[in-house]
Amino acid sequence: MQFQVPQNVQREDTIIGSVTLRQLIILAIGGGLAYGIYVSLGKTYVQAVALPPALFIGGITAAVAFVKVHGMEFHIYLMSLIQYHYIPKQRYWIQNTGTPFISPFEIEIEKKKEKEKNKKILDNKKLKEISQLVDTYGKISNK
Repeated sequence: MQFQVPQNVQREDTIIGSVTLRQLIILAIGGGLAYGIYVSLGKTYVQAVALPPALFIGGITAAVAFVKVHGMEFHIYLMSLIQYHYIPKQRYWIQNTGTPFISPFEIEIEKKKEKEKNKKILDNKKLKEISQLVDTYGKISNK
């Protein structure tokens, strides 16, 4: 018995023609947004005022859905471009300086550990006071 094995599993499945489901969803959201802006501006302004914002949003939507730059999808390229401009270009290594980046999650863990440590210290102090009370039968002497 022979089975067909898919050959190109990295390619997205097409829905309508060569449009994938992801592209169709992007076009539906962007087209709906552009149409909503056009209708809302068309009620109070002339068509010359309502059409440019709708066309601008429609163009951005089409770019995000269909344009590929250097083999990357447009939204991934745009995010990489933003990341390139905001992350420092040079990095310096200094020995024994610890981690270069501490995430907020790790900071919260450290705060919780510090609270637990302080709580244990307080518990030890209270335990010593209680044991002194028991040992002296309720008579506390301040020395």
